[in-house]
Amino acid sequence: MKFKSVFDIIGPVMIGPSSSHTAGAARIGRVARDLFGRQPDWAKVHLYGSFAETYKGHSTDVAIIGGLLDYDTFDERIKTSFEEAQKAGMTYEFIPETGHVDHPNTARIVIGDEKSEMSMMGISIGGGKIEITELNGFPLRLSGNHPAILVVHEDRSGCIANVANCLYKYDINIGHMEVSRKEKGHMALMVIEVDQNVDKEVMDELKKLPNITQVTRIVD
Repeated sequence: MKFKSVFDIIGPVMIGPSSSHTAGAARIGRVARDLFGRQPDWAKVHLYGSFAETYKGHSTDVAIIGGLLDYDTFDERIKTSFEEAQKAGMTYEFIPETGHVDHPNTARIVIGDEKSEMSMMGISIGGGKIEITELNGFPLRLSGNHPAILVVHEDRSGCIANVANCLYKYDINIGHMEVSRKEKGHMALMVIEVDQNVDKEVMDELKKLPNITQVTRIVD
């Protein structure tokens, strides 16, 4: 792994004790909340590898719940996130798993409310950095370190071009883009990392494009 600065090694300003097990875990939880678009009523957190073995000692559990409550890595409220979750009416469950995963610091977060539910898998790769590797069964690669748009759409000709043209219209530059689908001609997912936050006007226009089912954003 290449590091751009000393802060990539030390990690972000954070509540400890570990950049991988605490700061990274908080970011995974916070991205899950961003993608869900609101405060979930409940959460089931499946932990794998090192996360499953040490989540209590390294505060991975309180960090993930803190992230789901929209707390940043340096927010002191992470320390009392269990109590804050109770106040917010959010229930949670931690489930240590023994199955094999590609990375030792892996969490699958399933969250929901009376309207819908969402499943997301994330890994903490060190120094507080994370990658989101799966969303509702779609494989993807999302760092969570840049503004991003996730577009669920029907697998139809022209969808990708329409989204790209809309972003071009608003002078939004695409830094990274991936497209995945479960089956030809059915549901597909665009993951687009951009250079600046995307405002509501752009989101509303994207949602009106043909064959677009859902549009979600991650802000910086």
